[in-house]
Amino acid sequence: MFRLPTVMRQVRPVCRALAPHLTRAYAKDVKFGADARALMLQGVDLLADAVAVTMGPKGRTVIIEQSWGSPKVTKDGVTVAKSIDLKDRYKNIGAKLVQDVANNTNEEAGDGTTTATVLARAIAKEGFDTISKGANPVEIRINRFIYLHALHLRMGRLCTTSWRSLRV
Repeated sequence: MFRLPTVMRQVRPVCRALAPHLTRAYAKDVKFGADARALMLQGVDLLADAVAVTMGPKGRTVIIEQSWGSPKVTKDGVTVAKSIDLKDRYKNIGAKLVQDVANNTNEEAGDGTTTATVLARAIAKEGFDTISKGANPVEIRINRFIYLHALHLRMGRLCTTSWRSLRV
């Protein structure tokens, strides 16, 4: 028969050894400002670099390691984007944002995921640079919608003359 203090002395070192590995799942690490934006942009760049290789008719193929079976060889941007999962939390957030762009493009258009990924990187880079210079992110979003609406109206007109079709 064991006495309780004796058992606790034996269990305590094991608990201390496991403590760093048993963190609470609901604990969050919060970052603000330029540090968080820089890490997110690194994730965006990493994913966009991997996907951009597949762009166009002369694009390269990418080999993706799978946990089961043989490696997958593909030239599809959305497949490459879906296969990327980064260890760093903040880089992974940036990568997941661009993955969403590729997935939405694939669902809506069925093609052009690589182009959408490269454009998303350019938009994110310019947006983060503008925010770093002190611009208001909400105003950037509103102005982007105004500009896209005006561009849509301008591009949506029918070309009736050959001169006008050259200007499009």
